[in-house]
Amino acid sequence: MPSYQALITGGVGDLAKAIQSSLEMAKIQTLAPGRYELDVTDSECVKKFISTVGDIDLLVCNAGATLDMPLARMSESDWDQVMQVNLKGAFLCAREVSRSMMKRRSGHIVFISSFSAIHPPAGQANYAAAKSALLGMMKSMAQELGARHVRVNAILPGFLETKMTDNLSDEVKQAALQKHMLGRFNTP
Repeated sequence: MPSYQALITGGVGDLAKAIQSSLEMAKIQTLAPGRYELDVTDSECVKKFISTVGDIDLLVCNAGATLDMPLARMSESDWDQVMQVNLKGAFLCAREVSRSMMKRRSGHIVFISSFSAIHPPAGQANYAAAKSALLGMMKSMAQELGARHVRVNAILPGFLETKMTDNLSDEVKQAALQKHMLGRFNTP
């Protein structure tokens, strides 16, 4: 069987580690670099990383950032940083791997969006906008790349108990829990 290589961006997070564990159980060679190994917001860094590791068969765009706060207090820098990591980073990585995927007529790109993309809470204008934009980008890419046998999908996890959500206030967590259908938070 030919080798199959997966790349998970944002590889140091709890969700990335869970995805990596599942892929490795399926005997898939998995790369899960953190921000210092792969800065997804830097096109040259992305290009260099991909050229170094070779063909990617599965890209999981998992790198993400939140800077939650009321809109009136959100700076342009807060907006830009969340957009850079969540949206631009996914675009740069998908664009780079899609070239060889189309040539090989094989591949899969998965965007990790969020439940906040369709049911955003207050204080997440930047995050909700970025994660919603991923859905539009995914739909367009799926139409464009599908003809070349490259699948493009998105996953919208609900509220997960991770290091990223540990930083949220108890008030925000309780509000999320009250809306959660399972009556508990998900785990990666």
